[in-house]
Amino acid sequence: MVSRDFGREKRLLIPRQFKAVFDSPTAKVPGKHVLLLARPNDLEHPRLGLVIGKKSVKLSVGRNRLKRLIRDSFRLNQDSLAGWDIVVVARKGLGELDNAEVTQQFGKLWKRLARSRPQTAAEAAGNSHA
Repeated sequence: MVSRDFGREKRLLIPRQFKAVFDSPTAKVPGKHVLLLARPNDLEHPRLGLVIGKKSVKLSVGRNRLKRLIRDSFRLNQDSLAGWDIVVVARKGLGELDNAEVTQQFGKLWKRLARSRPQTAAEAAGNSHA
């Protein structure tokens, strides 16, 4: 089982990592006021990057609240997301949703993304012996 923490290894940290996902996403999952872009990462765990600009959510309090909610939802659902680099792009209106709506929406988005997830290296090795 994947550990449920959200350490540095689970984050997209440098612009090059974000650019790779933006330039060639293999999965796009649109939601209400949000877009998930994802790309296989050849790792045993997923990595998350957030793009929540002032244009989509005016106040920093709102942006920080959304980041906290999205990270927590990701942390709880990361077992089913192994092998993806994921960038969450916020759109106008996301900041108006309450916490329960944001959490529920991301639960559904993670499930939709997990259905099209790539095999991890361990799974591919395990399947070749079968």
